[in-house]
Amino acid sequence: MLDMKFVRDNLDVVQVNLDNRHTKGDLETFATLYDERKKIILEVEQLKATRNAVTAEISQLKRNKENADDKIAEMQKVGETIAQLDDRSRKVAASLRDVALRLPNMCDATVPVGADENDNPENRKWGTPRVFDFESKAHWDLGESLDILDFERAGKLSGARFTIYKGLGARLERALINFMLDLHIEKQGYTEMMTPYMVTRETLTGTGQLPKFEEDMFKIHSDTMDYFLIPTAEVTLTNYYSGEILKATDLPKYFTAHTACFRAEAGSAGRDTRGLIRQHQFNKVEMVKLVDPNTSWDELESLTHDAEKVLQLLELPYRVITLCTGDIGFGSAKTYDIEVWMPAQNKYREISSCSNMTDFQARRANIKFRRGPKEKPEFVHTLNGSGLAVGRTVAAILENNQQSDGSVVIPTALVPYMGGCTVIRPNNK
Repeated sequence: MLDMKFVRDNLDVVQVNLDNRHTKGDLETFATLYDERKKIILEVEQLKATRNAVTAEISQLKRNKENADDKIAEMQKVGETIAQLDDRSRKVAASLRDVALRLPNMCDATVPVGADENDNPENRKWGTPRVFDFESKAHWDLGESLDILDFERAGKLSGARFTIYKGLGARLERALINFMLDLHIEKQGYTEMMTPYMVTRETLTGTGQLPKFEEDMFKIHSDTMDYFLIPTAEVTLTNYYSGEILKATDLPKYFTAHTACFRAEAGSAGRDTRGLIRQHQFNKVEMVKLVDPNTSWDELESLTHDAEKVLQLLELPYRVITLCTGDIGFGSAKTYDIEVWMPAQNKYREISSCSNMTDFQARRANIKFRRGPKEKPEFVHTLNGSGLAVGRTVAAILENNQQSDGSVVIPTALVPYMGGCTVIRPNNK
């Protein structure tokens, strides 16, 4: 959430940000509610000051044995007015917060202005896409021919956009999860976490998925519960310190977690209907940082490099792009996407997004830190990135490492996690 005073004082700047993002926000209603709340607060303060002064007069009248009935009656009416104004103030504040929660973060000045993904500039590439001397296959065909992925029976069980992993396919998914976690924990300084897959509405509001994107969430319907399945471990890791004030010496906090992720993909009809790229349920290893605002931009660079290291060790070609204003996420001030090379599509596809959310999430979730014992608390900055989306990594390995005989070579870094298996062949189990 944006600082409300900043929004009110900079309506034109916020409107430009909305225009650059190609989205909408009700700034007129925001300004009206903000001004009304401010007016009510001022009126209540004036009435309370009057009540305090008259209360002192009443006390003096009573000490002088004089009649104070008129002033007492007057103050009873003032008290009733204050109560009515307080009630109105709460309602206005709730409406104002609802409007504010739907305003996106301010894009950093270094974010390129653009309309959509076609305007995302490329920053760098790593590795060289392989040139095949045979007709290469898509990962879904490879998975079925190797008998390690079963899309048909997953569809029978759960419908579209689900997958069953079998044999060495399941082993490969598990190997990647453990490999990624070990790298982040042992080499990059993250603390491993295991968090719930179900969270409250308040938790999802803290990280920005709600209220604006409820249609993308899977909700658990119950007469007694109001839970949602997490779309990413970013939700639980970021909210871990919600409503708390940390010490400056507590920062930075680096967290990583493997979770299943659940997404309705409401706006993705007809896109990536085959394979592992866009699933309702998928595994992901997430990285989250809570940091001092003075270091958050350096932390974004290191977070991105941490995600890149996974692909480098797996020897998968990739590129890094900066998302433009028309493609950047709702809560992000700046995002780097890491895209892995997918031979079957002859293009790079997103496998990680690394974002600096500045104080946008911290303000919503009320996560603060104090520089010193007598210092005023400040909001932390939060960052998050995939390290990586596991199913998409499986897809990239299958397509990039396929051989002419239909087998797939296991990346060297994964062999210890695969029990020494170096190649998946059609007859492997």
